[in-house]
Amino acid sequence: MRLRHSLVLAFSLLPLLAAQSYAETPQEKGLAIAVEADKRNTGWQDNSASMTMTLRNKRGEESTRVLRVKSLEVENDGDKGLTIFDEPKDVRGTALLTFSHKTESDDQWLYLPALKRVKRIASKNKSGPFMGSEFAFEDLSSQEIEKYTYNYLRDESCGDLTCFVVERFPTDKNSGYTKQIAWIDTTEYRAQKIEFYDRKKSLLKTLESTDYEQYLDQFWRPAKMSMQNHQTGKSTVLDWSNYAFKVGLDEGDFTKNSLKRAK
Repeated sequence: MRLRHSLVLAFSLLPLLAAQSYAETPQEKGLAIAVEADKRNTGWQDNSASMTMTLRNKRGEESTRVLRVKSLEVENDGDKGLTIFDEPKDVRGTALLTFSHKTESDDQWLYLPALKRVKRIASKNKSGPFMGSEFAFEDLSSQEIEKYTYNYLRDESCGDLTCFVVERFPTDKNSGYTKQIAWIDTTEYRAQKIEFYDRKKSLLKTLESTDYEQYLDQFWRPAKMSMQNHQTGKSTVLDWSNYAFKVGLDEGDFTKNSLKRAK
């Protein structure tokens, strides 16, 4: 009887032991969340959108810029992006071209119409502010899975949603961040909030993305992105509109020569 009881107990524990041996580590779960989020945002091909950028200093004084953004999905690499300033007059025609990469440093070029020259953004300068905003040059690159390592922390409520809370650590030594903490909703895998920690491991800024809308019955995009710098008291708000997908953009629309033609 004792032997039979021991066998029954052993077999009853097998499912539990198997579950423990195959349980995800926090690193595996963090990566799995990133993979799922990326999968849900694959296949949009190309898009264009309008954007209003509002800069606010610590005294609450504001200035506004009007931009256009074009993006191209690239198979087996990071996406390409072109950002063009239309207003105000003193920055009209300024344009940023970004070639994101999965593992290598991104390539970025800035066209300054006043100088009539294209300036390459050095990798070591990618943490610098983009046109006086609270967005760094590296924030404007596509967020490829391979750019980070991951660590799942917990699930918690975020507004009316439930979010995965995941740490991610940049693999690029030139990143201005030691880590980011992202709140990603558990239903649609959209980034609701991201905290950015500087090279001293102090909280630098927080990005909140709100008013998501779905396009082509698949792709979610926020209508508002608000970046608050906790160290300077400055903030930048991006208001997005006129999203259009599969508009026929191709590689020829994303070249250094296209920067000078951006009007």
